[in-house]
Parts: sequence; structure tokens; C-alpha cells
Amino acid sequence: MESIMAVFDRITTNPSIVNGQPCIRGTRMTVRRVLEALAIYPDRHELHSEYPERNDEDIRQSLAYQWYS
Repeated sequence: MESIMAVFDRITTNPSIVNGQPCIRGTRMTVRRVLEALAIYPDRHELHSEYPERNDEDIRQSLAYQWYS
């Protein structure tokens, strides 16, 4: 499991932050919220307009993480 988590260097979990849900490193934005935002804003330009702090690697890792968890 640890080697898989090395692939997800932008995804962290901490029991004291949003009840241990996987989040984008250094934020309280959960992987689930990133996926919900993708459903609302399928156009990446719109998504980046709404969440300018999220970059493509955050999005890519969030999408991949859902398959490993």
C-alpha cells in the first residue's frame, strides 16, 4: 500500500483533517470534492476558473486515486 501512496504524492490523509478523508496535499479539499467539481465543470477551463488553485496533476491524481481506493 505504501508504494501505491508514493504515486499519489499530492493526496494525503490525516485523521484530524476532514475526518481522515483523502485530501489534496496542504488543503482541506477532498478528493471527493475534486471529483464532484469535475462532474459540475467538465470543461477544464471552467474548472480552473472556479478553482484556480487546482492544477492538472491534482485532478489527475484525484481521478486515479478513486480507482485505487
